[in-house]
Amino acid sequence: MEKPHAPSTEKNREPILAVLREVFADRRNVLEIGSGTGQHAIHFGAHLPHLTWQTSDRPDFLPGIRAWLAEAALPNVPPPCEFDVLGPWPNGRYDAVYSANTLHIMSWQAVEALFAGLPTVLKPGGLLFIYGPFMLNGRHTSDSNAAFDQSLREKAPHQGVRDVAAIDALARQSGLELIEQRAMPSNNFVLLWRMSEACAST
Repeated sequence: MEKPHAPSTEKNREPILAVLREVFADRRNVLEIGSGTGQHAIHFGAHLPHLTWQTSDRPDFLPGIRAWLAEAALPNVPPPCEFDVLGPWPNGRYDAVYSANTLHIMSWQAVEALFAGLPTVLKPGGLLFIYGPFMLNGRHTSDSNAAFDQSLREKAPHQGVRDVAAIDALARQSGLELIEQRAMPSNNFVLLWRMSEACAST
């Protein structure tokens, strides 16, 4: 099949990789939630060979992910698993979870389900790495993000750029502590949380 292509991944992958090299240096097993085309997975898997990078997404995305993974043939990027945050969660345990450009296209119900389920897959001390556009204190960080938010909501009312405070409130309920909020190019952010030793499910 013809591989799907997301142009934004080629634009943002190097800035994200630079952060991953730093914060995932001591990680070993990563679950990517919402892998999309799979382009991030093969790029990061190739440049971070110490990581086993597990892709996941809803069924309609899996053929495209498989096509990218088959071409790359990386030993540390296994086949994708079918996963919807509103359905059953994977059985594995990971020391890191990664998700990029997902929270603004998910319904708020799905965002809540994502954070509620994290203690079942994230080991104590595990890291949650989220990348994307966010509001700060209820305000957009740029005119372009405000326009993007409006376009999302016009296309699908359940979508929209989320506020960091609202997301962090969900994270704290699941035992996650926000340890870094890093500004990225194109008015995006990396948000990094650590799972407490006490709250991760055994």
